Amino acid sequence: MEVRLATTADQIAANVIGKNSRVASLELTVDFPTQGACDSGDCFYVNTVSWRNATTPNPAETHPRVVFERLFGSGGSAAQRQAMAKERGSILDSVIAEAGSLSKTIGKGDQSKLNEYLDSVREIESRIQKTESHAAGSMQLPDRPVDVPDSFDEYTKMMLDLVALGYQADVTRVFSMIFARELSSRTFASIGVGEQHHAVSHHRNDPDLIVKKSKIDTYHVQLLAYFLNRLKSTPDGDGSLLDHSLILYGGGMGDGNLHRHFDLPCLLAGNLGGKLKTGYHLQYPDNTPMTNLLVTLLDKAGAPVDKLGDSTGPLKLDGLSL
Repeated sequence: MEVRLATTADQIAANVIGKNSRVASLELTVDFPTQGACDSGDCFYVNTVSWRNATTPNPAETHPRVVFERLFGSGGSAAQRQAMAKERGSILDSVIAEAGSLSKTIGKGDQSKLNEYLDSVREIESRIQKTESHAAGSMQLPDRPVDVPDSFDEYTKMMLDLVALGYQADVTRVFSMIFARELSSRTFASIGVGEQHHAVSHHRNDPDLIVKKSKIDTYHVQLLAYFLNRLKSTPDGDGSLLDHSLILYGGGMGDGNLHRHFDLPCLLAGNLGGKLKTGYHLQYPDNTPMTNLLVTLLDKAGAPVDKLGDSTGPLKLDGLSL
């Protein structure tokens, strides 16, 4: 089966508001990807929510050390980070020079592959140049993470802390993160749920399983609250990071027991620098596409699109738009 979807909303935003950031967007997950049988027929569709284009999914990163290095390099002082960036830039210059000589001796097919390789090298070079001049160079950083924590709670908070640091340093402005993918086999003994998440979601109207599903959902929202409080407590300009951000939280199913992909509950936090009012609950008619919300948010973020997926137009915000 051919893997095909479309450019997702996060990447549309990244191409506009993230184009001058050192890291245009972050794609993260704290639920490790699976291989093999997936409901969709191909695990690409459940292991990431971010697609660069119709045929290129963005893999979601699981390791906090890799996330840290992508944002801030290998750590150390500001001077050490800048020196390392310059050293890597010199190495890339040498690679490009040698590749230029090689291109004179190869055929058209290999030339195409070499051009793709050089495009990737130039993208890395561009990131390094941004690193050298970026304000994050003077920011005090925590120690670089070494491994994935055993505790899911600690692991998730560590990944969210890295996102908050990336926002604070303005290294990145767009991120996506999967708390739990479809078919998740994670258990939550710490909150009294020993069964796998996916099995619990198919509760079959069993009151005990419904309670356990509620515990999992509540726990995930508590982790979200941790992140939002971190943003709220970090000063940024005339307010906080949360004031100047917009975080969308939700899921892909309104009822996991029935695989119902509509009536999706979702939450918006932050008011995007005063562009949205907060503290309201809005309910839209049945069968309103979720993509209508995404179209609305992209417009507010300065990356407007006429249509996305099955969207039928922007949502009416009933006076909540400033």
